[in-house]
Amino acid sequence: MPLRDVRWGIIGCGNVTEVKSGPAFSLVNHSSLVAVMRRDGALAADYARRHGVPRWYDDAAALIADDEVNAIYVATPPSSHRDYALMAIAAGKPVYIEKPMALDHAQCQEIIAAGEAADVPVFVAYYRRRLPRFLKVAQLLAEGAIGQPRIVNTMLHHPLEDRYRDPANMPWTVQPAISGGGIFVDIGCHTLDILDFLLGPIVDVRGMTSNQLGAYAAEDTVAMSFAFASGVLGTGLWTFGADRREDRTEIIGDAGRIMFATFGESPIRLEAGGQAQEWAIPNPAHIQQPLIEAVVAELTGTGRSPSTALTGARTQWVMDQVLRA
Repeated sequence: MPLRDVRWGIIGCGNVTEVKSGPAFSLVNHSSLVAVMRRDGALAADYARRHGVPRWYDDAAALIADDEVNAIYVATPPSSHRDYALMAIAAGKPVYIEKPMALDHAQCQEIIAAGEAADVPVFVAYYRRRLPRFLKVAQLLAEGAIGQPRIVNTMLHHPLEDRYRDPANMPWTVQPAISGGGIFVDIGCHTLDILDFLLGPIVDVRGMTSNQLGAYAAEDTVAMSFAFASGVLGTGLWTFGADRREDRTEIIGDAGRIMFATFGESPIRLEAGGQAQEWAIPNPAHIQQPLIEAVVAELTGTGRSPSTALTGARTQWVMDQVLRA
């Protein structure tokens, strides 16, 4: 039965919830943020005070059991996504899980099976599927602006950041037991997911990984080739020890090409018919708000979310083919 109003509880009110997601839950119609949880109770209380949230907890089970909470946002590192998602599902409460969906595809399948058995909706925070800039790319493809898509090339290059130079205080994003891999898993998943949204599922993957810098245990370089069910072929290169930042995806068709960045707000560029056009489309202040609107619409019976457990698991499967081959 659709919910009349969605009353959210956040498990793990860390940095990602400060601006990207947390405030948006109370800006969407028929949605509010009523409780937050963090293992450090003082930090949970501070978050609740600063964001005007009525209640806070230092125990996830207590938040899930709160009768005022009827939907759960799991915003912890990936190592606990499965367990918290299963707890929410067991309580009959829809769950919105931060990306990546879990540590690996097998855990994603556990979440999907539990959600289907309990008839509880599950969503994943691949919010680019609702950002205006990527909807513009989807529109151009649907209109045939580049004809029939044939190939896609994507690359993301970062220099080694200072925060990865201190072995004694290494961020969780490069600790595989917590994150499932390295920075490729943490942010490269966004590009793979938006390609799934734009071009359909990836059904065949080949790849290699390496640790070239030795700065941390996880992979720092990934090379992939992949094929979409549509027949489009693609390549991807991710390195986090380069000389400078580069972020570019190019979809090439038989009548033109579209270029865009996964991150930032550089213009979308279309080259076709001997001409070039560009669109500069800014992101919203709270970047997850458009997807949260879609999730709330589905939960209240007025729309559909483009990012679900099934789509999130597909992206996890693609990464697993390279990381766990």
